[in-house]
Amino acid sequence: MINSIEQYLSELKKELAGSDRATVQDALSDAEEYLRTALEGAVKDNARISETELLAPIIEKYGQPREVAAAYKEIESRTPPAFARPALKKEVVSQTAPPPAAVDTRPFYARFFGVFADPRAWGSLFYLVFALGTGIIYFTWAVTGISVSAGLLVLIVGIPIFALFLLSVRGIALVEGRLIEALMGVRMPRRPLFSRQDIGWWQKVKNLFAERHTWTAIVYMLLQMPLGIIYFTVIVTLIATSVSLIGRPIFELSFGLPTYVIGDYGYFTPGWLMPFSVIGGILLITATMHLVKYAGRLHGAFAKVMLVRE
Repeated sequence: MINSIEQYLSELKKELAGSDRATVQDALSDAEEYLRTALEGAVKDNARISETELLAPIIEKYGQPREVAAAYKEIESRTPPAFARPALKKEVVSQTAPPPAAVDTRPFYARFFGVFADPRAWGSLFYLVFALGTGIIYFTWAVTGISVSAGLLVLIVGIPIFALFLLSVRGIALVEGRLIEALMGVRMPRRPLFSRQDIGWWQKVKNLFAERHTWTAIVYMLLQMPLGIIYFTVIVTLIATSVSLIGRPIFELSFGLPTYVIGDYGYFTPGWLMPFSVIGGILLITATMHLVKYAGRLHGAFAKVMLVRE
């Protein structure tokens, strides 16, 4: 028999062992919100009955941990992220582990050039290029919030300002997670963490301060700008080089633009090298798309570690 909400959450976490961390966070948050809200209402209506007795019918209505875990696994198998990697046949998908990626049996050339038809590659490209903009916003907000909060902590007003900053960090982490899931197909939390209403504001501040998830989210915000600079510089440089190689015949033959200029002299690509220039450009931009796709996968894994509660 389950005697407390904490015990229920512990049992639910055990039943979800092997599931995606974001799925576990959503399931625990949903369960805690429902159980605490229902229990609070039941206590008000039946003040003389112990919480343990009141909790039993609430759990019966919501479902035992094994039932709830099975329901979440079923939902996850039916509603994967938009750009998630396709699973193998349904009969080999485990009930406790994320679905394995399908094995691509196409020839090498089809897999190499097929990256242009992969929505994950384009989603990763869009995200990584604009990560510079989001990185500047995150970095500015984190540095401003930390400096202002640290300067005002000696005053009474500094504590609520610091708490509001930590709450904003959680909100940004949720928004960033939804953006990553939408563009790169990495499963991230889909709802905010539950915040208990039956504790005082000081205890809420201490909970925010004590949770690892809060501080890793701040570190993520600080690192997003340098990462965004690297992503933007490498991707733009590679794409510009590819376009230059592919368009070399047009630039030289139609507009008379030299390949490069040294001093007052312009140097042109010999005619017999033009086909190799175009082929090299096509290969380079295709390889760039593969690099972008792989970088997006790595960044998604990094974001999951930093933005998802353990």
